[in-house]
Amino acid sequence: VFCAALLSHELAHSIVARRNGVRVEVIVLWLLGGVSELTEEPKDARADLRIALAGPLTSLGIAAVAFLAGVGAAAVDPDGPITAVLLWLAIMNAILGLFNLLPGAPLDGGRVLRAVIWWRTGDRLRAATSAARSGQFLGTVLLMIGIAELILFGHLGGLWLMLLGWFLQSAAHAELTVAGLRHQLGDSKVRDVMTAHPMAIPAGWSIATLLRSDAPSTGHRVFPVVDATGHPIAVVAWSDLAAVTEPARATTTVGVAARALPAAALTREDEPLSDVASRVVLRPNLDAVAVVDADGKLTGLFTATDLVLAC
Repeated sequence: VFCAALLSHELAHSIVARRNGVRVEVIVLWLLGGVSELTEEPKDARADLRIALAGPLTSLGIAAVAFLAGVGAAAVDPDGPITAVLLWLAIMNAILGLFNLLPGAPLDGGRVLRAVIWWRTGDRLRAATSAARSGQFLGTVLLMIGIAELILFGHLGGLWLMLLGWFLQSAAHAELTVAGLRHQLGDSKVRDVMTAHPMAIPAGWSIATLLRSDAPSTGHRVFPVVDATGHPIAVVAWSDLAAVTEPARATTTVGVAARALPAAALTREDEPLSDVASRVVLRPNLDAVAVVDADGKLTGLFTATDLVLAC
């Protein structure tokens, strides 16, 4: 039931995000809670604030309902298991909601802080930077409290606070890096850095056919792989082909050796480059982002090198 409540918290973020025109890639539940992975940033501070508040308010609402239900159950069976479970759910959801409202990115409270500063100053970069630095400070405080609890009192619960503090510090540092990246890229669009109409490799080609083609003479190290209809489905680098032994290259297709393109690595020409860069980690000489048209057919490609040059 608590996992369902946690999912409700993330669904609230996602539903409000979609209603404000922000796409949601996936919801992930993991050891330290959950996260709704948005494919783009909110367009304005008000949308950012609404999305950030949706989760904690949902958790606090569930806590209130569980508490009232627990009070009702206590009137019938004060020491019963149903009463205990309902009150435990109320406490856990209240903790979840209030902890997430702490003012530091990447917590929801950090998003609220970012939205408020953005709203008051109109400076999105300053808002994101302030929220990230607040998250780093909050992470350091939790880390120090955890160490103190472990050393002074010998409580193993200090390890949990240390883990939370380390996570907040790391995530806040990543937020700070993304904010700097967005500032560097400014209003650049994908079309500004992509290679238009790159050489596409049919998935049905054998590796031997690829090596006999013009691909080696292009100077490129990464190629998009397309299906029979011209839709990009994978990406292949020379290092992927090196893993196939020479005798097997005549019968092994490129589609087998290539790596599938994740949904986040598909984009449109008019999308802000900063949005793509903040959601896709490109390894040099290995990965690429495929640019597609309205029909999903390949029109361009950009790599980590293109991103570095853009910055």
